[in-house]
Amino acid sequence: MKILFFGDIFGRPGREALLHIIPEWKASLKPDIIIANGENVSHGAGLSESSVNEIFQAGVQIITGGNHSLEGSNAGSLLNDEHLPIVRPENMPEGSPGRGFVYFSFSSGELRQSHDNSDSELLVINLIGQTHMRFHYDSPFSAFERILKDAEIKKPKVILVDWHADASSEKIAFGWFADGRVTAVIGTHTHTPTADERILPKGTAFISDVGMVGPHFSVIGQEIENNIKRVLLQAPRKVDVASAPPYEINAVLLDIDEISWKATKIERQRKIIF
Repeated sequence: MKILFFGDIFGRPGREALLHIIPEWKASLKPDIIIANGENVSHGAGLSESSVNEIFQAGVQIITGGNHSLEGSNAGSLLNDEHLPIVRPENMPEGSPGRGFVYFSFSSGELRQSHDNSDSELLVINLIGQTHMRFHYDSPFSAFERILKDAEIKKPKVILVDWHADASSEKIAFGWFADGRVTAVIGTHTHTPTADERILPKGTAFISDVGMVGPHFSVIGQEIENNIKRVLLQAPRKVDVASAPPYEINAVLLDIDEISWKATKIERQRKIIF
């Protein structure tokens, strides 16, 4: 099984880049499942019905989230729609709309949400870090333990974690904590790809951050000039989504052995389109 995971899709440029790259990478990389972090898909922060539909139509099958998941004009209704394969971090405050983990079955090339205890093949988990985040979230480690207890019932073959966190130290610590217990821990949030992809000793694929899909000439997706002024003057400045092209596209491709159901390879995918 091959899973292609795209990092944070940033605004319209990210959506445009996906429309371009997915047909190309489906042909060359031949992924069975395509997942993308979509917390920035609408104007760089949050979800909207039109933007979510756009990336589903582009070929993304599962959308994960992060600190902006609850933002957007109708984000709550999208997250609460159990027919939509969208998750947001499980350790967000109790009562937040949406779900933090979803089970899927995969057969004959078709991915669908699983509601039967016996047919789950893929579990997608979304967690958010606590270090350097704007709001305080419950422990992702405790939430992870609770989800794994639930997984003991459905026994999914593949477990993938979108680990949406800021500090590389916290990200790496969680990778070691999860090693051998899940198939992959995929870091998102910083929009900058890291070069530390690896298979950990007990078999879990890990990367600190995939990077983003969005405008290449930018400050993590945002326009450059006002970001420079904000840092120089130490004062608030409104920043918009940067223009594109050029586009920056970052993803990882996971190879998973269908006998052991362990990851055998994690490979960064990166392309700049001018």
